[in-house]
Amino acid sequence: MTNNKIGLFFGSFNPIHIGHLIIANYMANYTNLDEVWFVVSPQNPFKVKKNLGNMYDRLEMVNLAIEGAEKLRASDAEFSLPQPSYTIDTLTHLAEKYPTKAFSLIMGEDNLASFHKWKNADIILRDYQIIVYPRPDYDGGDLKRHPSVIVTETPVMELSSTFVRNAVKTGKSVRFYVPDKVIDFIEKKGLYLK
Repeated sequence: MTNNKIGLFFGSFNPIHIGHLIIANYMANYTNLDEVWFVVSPQNPFKVKKNLGNMYDRLEMVNLAIEGAEKLRASDAEFSLPQPSYTIDTLTHLAEKYPTKAFSLIMGEDNLASFHKWKNADIILRDYQIIVYPRPDYDGGDLKRHPSVIVTETPVMELSSTFVRNAVKTGKSVRFYVPDKVIDFIEKKGLYLK
């Protein structure tokens, strides 16, 4: 079996949590995708760098979270690219590196609403499929009707990495929000305490 259709799920994953996993699992099993790759972003152009955990720690947490999951992979594709990372550059890089794979973009409805601000948004829409998961209180706008856009019925999760980081910082339990192996890693490394 050749895994040709790859959904790219970009994010800081700071840390990865059950909401990310539910979205990725839905995309890998309820759409036409063969695999979902978690693309860990060293720096998102729209986020402040100082708030980001170490990219290798974040990649390791993704690997721990998806251990044994057949259709899910972690990707460090952006680690070697100029920062901040722009999605179009990563897509171009991956298309060159894996010419036999067809890449799609997985994004939340909140990102779709601001997609026109992205670098080369028109080229991404022209050349790639965008698979959208719903987000509470967001409407993807006119782009929802674009022929390259597929809006899914992924279960809606109101859980954020910010919530998880704040819970860790204040000594509250994050059990069931974050996989146990990721919790162990966070505790061992003393992440998000300051």
